[in-house]
Amino acid sequence: MSTTASNNDSKAAGPLPEVAGYRLLRVINHGGMSTVYLGQQLALSREVAIKVMQPQALADEVSRRRFENEARTIARLEHPHIVNIYEVGRTGDGLPYYSMPYLARGHLGQRSFVKNGVTDEARVIDILRALLSAIEYAHSCGVIHRDVKAENVLFDDSGRPLLADFGIALRRGFGPRVTAAGLAVGSTAYMAPEQARGEDVDGRADLYSLGVLAWEMLTGHLPYRAADALSMAVMHAQDPIPKLPASLRHWQRFMNRALAKGPLNRFQSVAQMREAIASIEQRRGWPRVDAFIERIRTMMQSPTKVWASLVLLAAAGLGTMWMLTRGGEDGFFHVGAATTPAAVVTPDPTDAMMAPLPEAPLQRALDDTRRQIAQRKLTSPDDGNAYSSALAAWHADSTNPEVHRVIGELTTALGEELARNLRNGNDAKARDYFATATALGEQTGNANSAEQKALRRTATTELQTRLDKAVKRYDREAAQRVATLAPDFEIPAPTVAKMSASAKAIPRKGQVLPGDPAGAILREGERGAFAISQKPVTRNDYQRFAAATGRNPSLCRERASVLRLLSPRNWEAPGFTQGAGEPVVCVSFEDAEAYAHWYSRQTGHRYRLPSADEARKGAAEISGRDISLWLRDCGRNCQQRQAVGSSWRSQEQQRPLTSARGYDDVGFRLVREL
Repeated sequence: MSTTASNNDSKAAGPLPEVAGYRLLRVINHGGMSTVYLGQQLALSREVAIKVMQPQALADEVSRRRFENEARTIARLEHPHIVNIYEVGRTGDGLPYYSMPYLARGHLGQRSFVKNGVTDEARVIDILRALLSAIEYAHSCGVIHRDVKAENVLFDDSGRPLLADFGIALRRGFGPRVTAAGLAVGSTAYMAPEQARGEDVDGRADLYSLGVLAWEMLTGHLPYRAADALSMAVMHAQDPIPKLPASLRHWQRFMNRALAKGPLNRFQSVAQMREAIASIEQRRGWPRVDAFIERIRTMMQSPTKVWASLVLLAAAGLGTMWMLTRGGEDGFFHVGAATTPAAVVTPDPTDAMMAPLPEAPLQRALDDTRRQIAQRKLTSPDDGNAYSSALAAWHADSTNPEVHRVIGELTTALGEELARNLRNGNDAKARDYFATATALGEQTGNANSAEQKALRRTATTELQTRLDKAVKRYDREAAQRVATLAPDFEIPAPTVAKMSASAKAIPRKGQVLPGDPAGAILREGERGAFAISQKPVTRNDYQRFAAATGRNPSLCRERASVLRLLSPRNWEAPGFTQGAGEPVVCVSFEDAEAYAHWYSRQTGHRYRLPSADEARKGAAEISGRDISLWLRDCGRNCQQRQAVGSSWRSQEQQRPLTSARGYDDVGFRLVREL
């Protein structure tokens, strides 16, 4: 176990601070942010520990008040495994302090649970359960500890572990905490990777630290050891999770999850970690006959089945004798007051001799991984997924080329699911797959494999495709979502910058589409964005269409009048004088549709007549005479079409008209499909 050096007197030279209501006796601990003194609370005549913050730790009044508010919040935590805070205040020099019980039995870093190579796993589990209970209670109150480590687990006179020093704890909603030097707050030997990077953290960071603490208690040393804090933080973020010794192999799966690099792959709650510990406790101490047989099988190289049968028979007999001598300790046989040794039924050794040889753990893990990939059980369910099986194979033999091949196959499958979810807009699920693939690469030393690089290319390609589609349909919001999402998939910064620039170049609603020949304005409709021309098609526009196509003019009639036989009217002669730039009238619905098809071919864009909703939302001031506009909507039947808007002849806002005729108060505008 790691220990903390004292030398406190030399580190904290100078007079003891003055604290009202207390008499300070001596320094008992000193750190970069605070000094802890042994003192006596005068009113109650009891020994207390008084933690006084250093001036450089809380340099301004705002930070001091925030510290005091958080300390008061933590003081309200009442739990049998959390050290109480008695009082919060300021010293005579204005430095914040809080007082708490003085626990003279020391901290967890001063105790060892490994003697003669054997770990007291029962005591380790007891302490873990106590700390889990404290952490679960704190999390339920909105408090994240953020500095769970051996030095912050103290013991009272009865040997009960208590979690202490919530001094840098974080209540939900305050964001990450970073020191003035730019280093994330906390002890890097126990710190979750995201906390070391200064990112927002939640309760899963505490569970990571507790996993490090569990490793330390089980083995007597930390999982990662480095010469300085920065190197230690890098190891937690990048190095594979180490392997436990063979005697503690039943803890490896627990550690793989507790120490996962990404929060998504860790235990998601205290309850999950508690269940995993309960599962270990159930397995702990059970007979390992199957493991013994498997080891014998591995050692045997002779293909002769007779030899294998003899070895298996001997192993089964030894296992049976061993179980009988252990009685009911491990759950195989329970010999109580009403049971005698004669009642114990021993298995027939012939069964073990005739049974097929057990499959090697490595091959079983490889087969499980490939089967689960084929079933698309990549990350779930918890009790049987390809990610867990691949890690099991890697822990069985990290140097085996077949292990790295199957890890590559899983990475490819994760990339396929990532791409499918990005295409379908399931961004959160896509992020989960990316995080899992990244964690797999980091934990197995495959972070720079060809499959990992292909995964990143896939993410870049899918996001770029989504961006291109959003740009093409002028969906600014969708494009901005893509640009915001890109850093989550480790897209290079220059590419992210280009994506952001493309999103910002898309016009907002109410702005003209850049380069649009009709000058269409972007609007928001019932079915999303659309673009509608600012003004109706003019006589000059229609003249070019008629000349190019040779289309004959439709007959035009006034509303509520008979067709004029002697002086027929059409778009060229509507019965009144018009300029070339005024809206064309006396064109039928069929004329307007024909113009839209022709204009689409000329410009390379798709234009059509608007719906009623589009016409209303795209309304604009029209210079000259007020006219109605043809719509694509049918009237009673499709021999009639709707015209929208009042005109100089009619005050109706929408009316059905014969589609084959022109009207001297009806023109048309175009909508561009995006």
